[in-house]
Amino acid sequence: MNSTITKSKGTNKQSVQSGRYDKVMLIDDNSIDLFINKSLLETSGFSTKIQTYESAQEAIVQLSICPVDELPNVIFLDIMMPGMDGFEFLNAFEKLPQEVRNHCKVIMLSTSESFKDLNKANSNRFVKKFLNKPLSQDIIDAINV
Repeated sequence: MNSTITKSKGTNKQSVQSGRYDKVMLIDDNSIDLFINKSLLETSGFSTKIQTYESAQEAIVQLSICPVDELPNVIFLDIMMPGMDGFEFLNAFEKLPQEVRNHCKVIMLSTSESFKDLNKANSNRFVKKFLNKPLSQDIIDAINV
């Protein structure tokens, strides 16, 4: 498990509120993608607290035990992962309490050019956006979930 919480600009109340989204969760089995995306989200001011998980199953467990006020506002979810893939994560996410599902907005990330994956992601009620990896500053600036 590679689970970290980072405050990029100190610990005072003012800096916690400076990000567009207070808490973000990144789920990707590729540690390099996690590092790059986390760094980009931090430097862009997208979020002040970012949790990273290399396992979708560990992320689901965290969401199931997390107090509501500590839930991520946005979840960036990779599609292709060993063990539990992004779509299996969405099936497990659907079984979480309503307050969790309402609080967390899911953005799927993929290198896949498959229309099947795109259609499957877009037809899922929890997926707010489908984005191709890698993230860029322009893509982050355009996100509004």
